[in-house]
Amino acid sequence: MELGRLEYLQALVTEFQVTDSPEAKEQVLANLANFAYDPKNYEYLRQLQVLDLFLDMLTEDNETLVEFAIGGLCNLCLDKTNKEYILEARGVEPIINCLSSPNEETVVSAVTTLMFLTTPQSRHQTTALPVVECMLRFSLSANRRLSNLATLFLEDYCSPPQVEEARNLSKHTAVGIPLPKD
Repeated sequence: MELGRLEYLQALVTEFQVTDSPEAKEQVLANLANFAYDPKNYEYLRQLQVLDLFLDMLTEDNETLVEFAIGGLCNLCLDKTNKEYILEARGVEPIINCLSSPNEETVVSAVTTLMFLTTPQSRHQTTALPVVECMLRFSLSANRRLSNLATLFLEDYCSPPQVEEARNLSKHTAVGIPLPKD
């Protein structure tokens, strides 16, 4: 008998929760992140608390779990209900922390997620000064994908005074968020 969509997603969540295998956890989280791409699954993923699962995985030591979790959040946050949930669950801070990941995919997904989460109400969080400083650094990266995305973030989500303030602060500090490894 074929499982319905909700039952299948429930089986994935259950497998994630009960397995001790890091590889199995990675595979299941990758599958959940892929299912997060389809708006038909949004309600089911909310019902199964997959948004919380993704948010929880952002603080894991396993970079692969973090990569898939931020990818899943990135897929989900274009939906208004999911966006509001992530913002209310204080998801911006752990997403910002993903900007310091050595994994390029994690960083790209984190930048994109911050863009998708930016609203008039959340702008003060998503474009906080440390984020703008980080985007300035990323905009200078030799990695074209990252530099283009960071430039877009600075131009479309930050005000000129924010960018100028971050530029002035960056001139006075040698400490910053490291660029991801290629």
